[in-house]
Amino acid sequence: MDCLLGIDNGLTVTKAVVFRPDGTPISVARRRVAQSLPHPRWVERDMDGLWAATAEAIREAITTAGCRPSDIKAVAATAHGDGVYVLGRDSRPLGPGILSLDSRAGALSDAWNATEIAARALKLTGQSPHASAPSAILAWIRDNQPERFAGIGHVLACKDWLRFCLTGTIGTDRTEASISFTNVATQAFDRDALALFGLDALWNALPDMAPSAAIVGGVTAAASALTGLLEGTPVAAGLHDVTASALGIGGHETGLLSIVAGTYSINEVVTDRPVTDPRWHCRSAIEPGQWNNMAVSPASTANYDWFLDQFCRAEQSEAAKSGAGVHELLKPELDAAFGRPSDILFHPYLFGSPYGSTASAGFFGVHGWHDRGDMLKAVLEGIVFNHKAHVDDLRSVMPITEARISGGGARNPALSQMFADALDLPVHVTSADEAAAWGAALTAGAAIGLYDSPQAGARQTTTILRSHTPDAERRAALAARYTLYREMAEAMQPHWRAIERLAEGSRKAIAT
Repeated sequence: MDCLLGIDNGLTVTKAVVFRPDGTPISVARRRVAQSLPHPRWVERDMDGLWAATAEAIREAITTAGCRPSDIKAVAATAHGDGVYVLGRDSRPLGPGILSLDSRAGALSDAWNATEIAARALKLTGQSPHASAPSAILAWIRDNQPERFAGIGHVLACKDWLRFCLTGTIGTDRTEASISFTNVATQAFDRDALALFGLDALWNALPDMAPSAAIVGGVTAAASALTGLLEGTPVAAGLHDVTASALGIGGHETGLLSIVAGTYSINEVVTDRPVTDPRWHCRSAIEPGQWNNMAVSPASTANYDWFLDQFCRAEQSEAAKSGAGVHELLKPELDAAFGRPSDILFHPYLFGSPYGSTASAGFFGVHGWHDRGDMLKAVLEGIVFNHKAHVDDLRSVMPITEARISGGGARNPALSQMFADALDLPVHVTSADEAAAWGAALTAGAAIGLYDSPQAGARQTTTILRSHTPDAERRAALAARYTLYREMAEAMQPHWRAIERLAEGSRKAIAT
């Protein structure tokens, strides 16, 4: 049987999925990849460990699929965008990979945003500076780790590191290249984009850029031995995971809103012209002459995962022993909370926010009669409200009539309905399972001629499983709560800065 392999590396899990060409996943294998947080705001991981975990997942996926290595006709990877993975001139990792949850460069990006650099960056690159951008992280390395900066030979994104491990070739694709250093008008790397951030020395370290659905190499003998893939299996360039998720659910089309409710709050619309605004990133879409307008912040279901880890450990342990889902175990408690009036508000800014690097998460309106279910409901509502803030920004300029959703928000019908009610839009959940991995697999399939293009492949294979239409009564109630949510977030900005100053003072006191 003919199969495609999609690799999807997130911020905590790397997975390999074997698909039939119609998009049906035959097998999925996952490995957790440990994060390291050696200092406040640092979020890193070992690059060799990431590859070893991914190779294990690939081997398991092939084995459990019951297919022969020769049945895998092509491979492509997607992975978290932003952050940075640097190699030395010997093509070996130059320190750990820095994830997009890392905010060590927050003060630097905030400083840029307070000067004319922000407006110049937006005009040239299509996006304002932010803490997890390669521009900010590399400038931080330049200022704080000069020896490491001087040794940089190659600047890669996460999925490009996996491509190198598979093929031995160094490069990137159009979607990933546009994160920091491309000209938004030409969609090509621009020396002025590096110079703007004082990173001129890295021009030769930027990778070659290929179309997402281009074959960029074959699986090497060394990678074959680790993964079980056949040596020489074609590998496509792949794409940024935000784009991959939209592609996988059939949403990488002009005029459609694609929502990824995952670690990041991701909200994106494809246009036929660049639409620049400080409220979103205008990056390259899969096809030349198209742009992906992405309003994002690291403030989505990572907050839900944090709540489960901190306050639902018994249920997680029971789920692990019984094989039941932790979400099903919590469902009665959450259903009860949804069935009574709510007065708790939650700002989901545990790992970042649209308000800069000093914002932090918080519950408001908590009383002694509230229980865990009430707080969990508030977390889910806060996640939806953060998405709504981004969606409202996008649709203030671009007409949006419907949305497609992937990530955790797609699996829970109650949460999908909350999205429809809060956004006042029809929200569709599609047949795509493992959407980001399927998006990567679609580029691999197009690269070997199975589809005319990745988008054509998505249109051939994606159907709508269920749709959620807004409920007028719930929409009105959520609109009132959302207004208060935004007012409180605006009012909290000076207090968040004060809290940050307190934290800095405490750290200095402990250090001395």
